Amino acid sequence: MDIQTLTLALGDSTHAGRRFDVMPITGDEPVLQVTVSGAEETPVYLTVTDTQILCLAYLFDEQELNPERLNELHENMLRLSVPMPLSSLGKTGDHYVVYGALSPTSGAAEIMQELVTLAENAIDLLQTFEDYLA
Repeated sequence: MDIQTLTLALGDSTHAGRRFDVMPITGDEPVLQVTVSGAEETPVYLTVTDTQILCLAYLFDEQELNPERLNELHENMLRLSVPMPLSSLGKTGDHYVVYGALSPTSGAAEIMQELVTLAENAIDLLQTFEDYLA
């Protein structure tokens, strides 16, 4: 599935009672910012390559963290990464993220499920890790 097809498929769809607001982001690589209804505070960024569909939500920046609790945060992130459905934790640049990847042959229903799950997981993680923020 390519980015244009995803834009059309998501823009007029609902999944699990959720709607999707899709906004293309201009840049070197085609990226969609997808806001899932009920999880507006955690938009998901989606890009498509030949090998994967990558969905990513930003949690917080390194500068927002209490440096004295950084090791504890990392330990808890590693523990939570295994039981969290369809999502993994990571860091890109100074940004801590939650992400998921799908096959580029995934159908619209699987992609919508990933978007809903990732947005919900991002909200849960923000609540879980709020004590680590400065």
